[in-house]
Amino acid sequence: MVPMEPVPSHADQPSPPVHVAIIMDGNGRWAKARGLPRTAGHKRGAEAVRRTVEGAREMGISYLTLYGFSSENWKRPAGEVADLMGLLRLYLRNEVNTLHKNGIRLRVIGDRTRLGPDIVNLIAESEAKTAANTALTLTLALSYGGRQEIVEAARRLAVDVAAGRLAAEQVDEAALASRLFTADVPDPDLMIRTSGEQRISNFLLWQAAYTELVFIDTLWPDFGKPELEAAVRDFQGRERRFGATG
Repeated sequence: MVPMEPVPSHADQPSPPVHVAIIMDGNGRWAKARGLPRTAGHKRGAEAVRRTVEGAREMGISYLTLYGFSSENWKRPAGEVADLMGLLRLYLRNEVNTLHKNGIRLRVIGDRTRLGPDIVNLIAESEAKTAANTALTLTLALSYGGRQEIVEAARRLAVDVAAGRLAAEQVDEAALASRLFTADVPDPDLMIRTSGEQRISNFLLWQAAYTELVFIDTLWPDFGKPELEAAVRDFQGRERRFGATG
């Protein structure tokens, strides 16, 4: 696990990763440990999102992708899902102006057909409002699953081949990647998972082929800039070979 020590500020410090992806895990355990309902953990988790976004912008990270709600999370109790959707509505209504003021672009990836119409409208309005911002691109993965994303991209390829817009021999990695939700975003350099679990849980499966993985014990509601800095320092100490022999 990564020691939670802040990154010192030096002029010769290595550049931060361009794209950081985070699996935000541990809200329920945080609440349970304090004898609180799971909703309390989710609310504190929303505060951790705010701290992390601010920290990423201050550190010069260009892209931050947060796994907010997986396609499998729909199987959770209806009350918990409703609470999470309520928090999402609040975030989209209350945080977008702050994101915009700080030059942050908001994007949402995932299956929007399962989200409420009002949430879909809030997402569209938020994306439009922040579309020209360049300080940081914040991507929220909502109702998202990596396997489903790949299947949908393959389906689009099949449709294009059947329609004669693409020859079968032209189907390659680039063709599939261009049909993913993240077609206009570089693959993540670093993926962080909180709460001590060590798996990527159907998150950015295609994009994470050569991503560095960092697992930390901190529960998501306690995560913030110091933990992000520590994970980045761990990343900066690694040698990335992208499949080449060492």
